[in-house]
Amino acid sequence: MMKPLIVNWKELQFGVEIEFVGGNPEKVELLPGWIMSFDERQIDDTGGESGSELKPPPIKWEDREQIQEMLMRLQATGADANWSCGLHVHVGLGPWGQEVIPRFIEAALLYQEAVRNLLNTSEDRLKFCPPVAREMYDGFNSNPGRAALCHKGRPQSHRCGINLAAWFDIGTVEIRYANGSLNYNEVINTIEFCLRFVAAIGAGDKLSSDPYKMAVGLGAPVSGYPQPKPAPQWYHERIWLENALLPILAPLASKLVQDGEILSVLSRPEGFLVAIEDTDGRSFKHLLHPPSTGWEVERLL
Repeated sequence: MMKPLIVNWKELQFGVEIEFVGGNPEKVELLPGWIMSFDERQIDDTGGESGSELKPPPIKWEDREQIQEMLMRLQATGADANWSCGLHVHVGLGPWGQEVIPRFIEAALLYQEAVRNLLNTSEDRLKFCPPVAREMYDGFNSNPGRAALCHKGRPQSHRCGINLAAWFDIGTVEIRYANGSLNYNEVINTIEFCLRFVAAIGAGDKLSSDPYKMAVGLGAPVSGYPQPKPAPQWYHERIWLENALLPILAPLASKLVQDGEILSVLSRPEGFLVAIEDTDGRSFKHLLHPPSTGWEVERLL
């Protein structure tokens, strides 16, 4: 494992994925380099697809006023962050490189529960940020690569709460635990914690596993992070239905899309609308009709 390297947290490059519902994302004027990901839709309180995901180019702490400006522009269109939204912070690992990955796996195993508790992760969002597993350390050391750092199963559960697979995508570690927010203070508190946390792990510092003591030791805010928002009853019922159908539909999904995994199952008058992702992350939708003699399949997208 590489030797620790001390880097000022304010000098680390970072990005943030700001998920939101409502508003008018197509009309938001973007600062240079900022991206509105229109294909990253969230779920509004009616159950419909809504909003988008806003993200900056790689920036540093001194550029944080850009975030405040873009949040104001979003809110001016009526956008909000509800229970379905998350706030994902990417911090560049460039100063350390791939050699630091095993150290971050070890740190995740030690501290991920404290990070999750400090950031108040909603119960409804835990499937989007599962924990780093012990076998990932051995798997990565024996066969370094992205696959060793991902969970298998449904697509939304591939990426860990401390997502080191992001190194192989864009050279970062992604911390996915924060709930969604368009409040600047909550967003910037989350970013500051993530920057300080990554800098400390890169430097080889030992941290407390107590959330409050960890924050104090890092010099990060001890509170002021986005609070969890309860999902409506209909959403829980949707998830219960999905979970009941998964064992039945999974074999069919893998035949319809080679090595495909089910992203979502939605009830429709004609049957079930099933979104299936392939190994490249492309989504295909099929309408499945459940007659008594077997499934009838209608390809939609």
